[in-house]
Amino acid sequence: MLHPFQQPQRRPLETLAEWSIRAVASVSIVVIFLIFLFVFRETLSLFVSTDHGQPVADDVTGQMDDGPEVYNPPQLEDLDVPEVYNPETGGLPETSSTGQQQEQPDERTVWEKLFHDVWQPVGEQPKFGLLPLIIGTAKTTFIAILIGAPLGILAALYTAFFAPRRLRNVIKPAIELLAGFPSVVIGFFCLVTVATFVQETLGVEFRLNALVGGIGLSLAVIPIVYAITEDALSAVPKSLRAASLALGSSEWQTAYRVMLPAAAPGVIAAVILGVGRAFGETMIAIMATGNAPMVSWAAATPARTFAATIGSEMGEVVWGSEHYGVLFLLGTLLFVVSFSLNALTELYVKKRLIKRFQGK
Repeated sequence: MLHPFQQPQRRPLETLAEWSIRAVASVSIVVIFLIFLFVFRETLSLFVSTDHGQPVADDVTGQMDDGPEVYNPPQLEDLDVPEVYNPETGGLPETSSTGQQQEQPDERTVWEKLFHDVWQPVGEQPKFGLLPLIIGTAKTTFIAILIGAPLGILAALYTAFFAPRRLRNVIKPAIELLAGFPSVVIGFFCLVTVATFVQETLGVEFRLNALVGGIGLSLAVIPIVYAITEDALSAVPKSLRAASLALGSSEWQTAYRVMLPAAAPGVIAAVILGVGRAFGETMIAIMATGNAPMVSWAAATPARTFAATIGSEMGEVVWGSEHYGVLFLLGTLLFVVSFSLNALTELYVKKRLIKRFQGK
């Protein structure tokens, strides 16, 4: 028999497991911090002047490198240019020593390029307007939550209070299994089936649009909203349900007016996490939204999100270019928004849920 103040002897395997968990948690925190530091550093290069385009010393010889050597430069008469380039002066376009036409420098600041209504990163005058991306991300996320949140909450209410035990054991794993579906599978389903159904039913002009993308994103949101809401409803004390039924309320009145408000912080947390899931989804947004940056709040027009822009253009962007920095800026915005939503859920909403269950 142990003494009341004597600590039980810990087994070596328990100690090893505890330290392993601590090590994994510490490494995870460090990795997340390093990822954010890398993304923030690449984003910062967008606003700090660099030496892009200037001669750079070679690491081996120490000589200045004036850029790639041009073989067989085209002659001026071979260039496909109009005879009179500037009708006012009658002059021809300025050419470099290699015979190539010189581009006029873009004197706009980074902020002037970002606060624009056109996203056209390739061209002599690139435009990095964030407005169409903000609109596209906002309307697809709103459609996804508008569809996915009510379905997930109602499914959780039915599973927690109305479904028979056998049916509940089938519904819950089936819905949670949807969370494990690859995003590309859901995107392909929307691309082939949902887009055709929406166009034939509503008669919209664009086959791929924000509505189709929102429906696809809702399929990714429903499992998250359902799982967290069902857990929150199951954690509500059964005495509240028994007291409501004893006072003459029906099952639906009890579930809707008593149990659901009691689990409101958990439901809000589920919706917030669903917003984060829809906000950061990539493959579904690329395949189902039309992936076109358009300044339109209409649900029947194509859209492009932050995540879809990064996924579509990061593989072809020139390293260290201005376009490269803008894509990392989008990644920073995604990281900050997602981290803020998760932090709000963990530090505020769940604490309110615990206090409510404790009667404080």
